Amino acid sequence: MANGFDGKRALAALLLAAGLSHSAAAQRDFSDVEIKIEPVAGNVHVLYGAGGNIGVLTGDDGVILIDDQFAPLTERILEAIASLDSGPVKFLLNTHWHGDHTGGNENLGEGGVVIVAHDHVYRRLAQPQRFSNERRNTEARPKAALPVLTFNDQLSFHLGEDARAYHMPHAHTDGDSIIHFPESNVIHMGDLLFVDRYPFIDVESGGNLLGIIDGVIKAMALADEKTMFIGGHGPLADRERVRAYLNVLETARDRVRPMIADGKSLDEVIAARPMAAYDEAWGSGFINPEAFLRAVYESLKNPAH
Repeated sequence: MANGFDGKRALAALLLAAGLSHSAAAQRDFSDVEIKIEPVAGNVHVLYGAGGNIGVLTGDDGVILIDDQFAPLTERILEAIASLDSGPVKFLLNTHWHGDHTGGNENLGEGGVVIVAHDHVYRRLAQPQRFSNERRNTEARPKAALPVLTFNDQLSFHLGEDARAYHMPHAHTDGDSIIHFPESNVIHMGDLLFVDRYPFIDVESGGNLLGIIDGVIKAMALADEKTMFIGGHGPLADRERVRAYLNVLETARDRVRPMIADGKSLDEVIAARPMAAYDEAWGSGFINPEAFLRAVYESLKNPAH
């Protein structure tokens, strides 16, 4: 067990999750993946490994887990949680449906953990998901991997310390939730937040740049200057770091929207490089500048709300 965020390993896992089906991801060798623990604030920790960042709310009454990475890592994840000297894992909340955040569902569900998610997460996990990029086709997940409790707007947990889940419509996908731990002053953002990087906007799953912007604004309204944010990918962030991320998203919106109004095609927008001043710093992660502009363009051409 170790502490800290490993950016290179996390990026490799995200590339895997976005490019392969759930069954293909299961064939990867995870033997070298180490689960790393970092305290966030109060009773909340974050676990890094391979896939989306895992939030852990500990307490004598049990543990609430936010996301669960990949199935081969479940045992190591549970060992890491046990080292925090807390009760058993009672609830798992999926921030959205992607395999790098839900890959351990079946293991935990078979172990008696109550899986919770937004209604759209259940629907997408229960049915095959087909994408224009055939490498990302996914099969329906087995019954044990499906949420047994779903919600439409928001849901509160009262397990030692309150945790409040809020649906953020048409953001990274159509079923994203953020989770607020008011006593510990922590917010888990799921994939609404890619820390210091351009985000992946899954437009084929109902995601939209405008929804991410709305979601980040709503999350920041829950925060104060001491709030810590857990992103879906990347290290921990304070409010200023999230504000910088929001500024990048709003800048992309404000620069691309008038180009669309002027009749510019996608290729013309990409060639114009409207985000050139940000590309070196923000476009070196999973999503490169061209991929980000494609998602921004499609979001603004076809707003989901």
